[in-house]
Amino acid sequence: MKKQIQPRMRKSRVLEKLRQDNVVISTKLNLMDARVAELAAMCGFDCIWLCMEHVPTDWVTIENQIRAAKIYNVDTLVRIARGSYSDYVLPLEADAAGIMVPHLMSSEEARDVVRQTRFHPTGRRPVDGGNADGRYCMLDFKEYIKEANAQRFVIVQIEDPEPLDELEAIAAVDGIDMLFFGPGDYSHAIGRAGETEHPDLEPVMRRIANVARHYNRFAGTTGNIQNIDRLVDMGYQFINIGADVLGLGQYYQQLAGKLYKYL
Repeated sequence: MKKQIQPRMRKSRVLEKLRQDNVVISTKLNLMDARVAELAAMCGFDCIWLCMEHVPTDWVTIENQIRAAKIYNVDTLVRIARGSYSDYVLPLEADAAGIMVPHLMSSEEARDVVRQTRFHPTGRRPVDGGNADGRYCMLDFKEYIKEANAQRFVIVQIEDPEPLDELEAIAAVDGIDMLFFGPGDYSHAIGRAGETEHPDLEPVMRRIANVARHYNRFAGTTGNIQNIDRLVDMGYQFINIGADVLGLGQYYQQLAGKLYKYL
């Protein structure tokens, strides 16, 4: 009789690297084709950042992008749309390695996020197990609960001045893995829209990284080729570099520039 293979939850590449005190590099997708996710994963990134906050992507597309990245053992992070608990857990059930909650404003909100996205004993996430993360009910129920808490990550974005008053309390919430500084929205919130290298941002960035480390959390942000070493020196371990639309836009601009006399 052929031995039956016991399915296991896919382990997070991001968490494995972070827990070994290594740097994780992510890249962001705005486009909806799963082939774009596959292309980015083929290139060796640790994580693909998918977005449902600013992009009208549907759930089937998200699921296919997650599946495309998994072929190459690349994690996916889904920035969720603020809404019901379903908006928080559906990416996890589709087997995204993590979710990102935008514009977190308080420690109370952080506790609500954990309650909705972590299983007992940390939270009260609704249980199904019949999706990709639970191997379609082929994963042992108790193992599913245990592995989902250990191998899936929850990120909260600090991108407004308001949550800074409660930063330590937010970082202290059990079940939050990462504080992610959003320089774009933060610069906008303080009247410096788009000035992501403005001196007013640096002390905030350093504080977030220091608080994260003090509470055994990870620090994440967006960066570029020019400033990545500085961000790593600050203590940031998860850094998103680039986006599909930026790459395509630059390519088409260069191409059109060389063909200007025909256009």
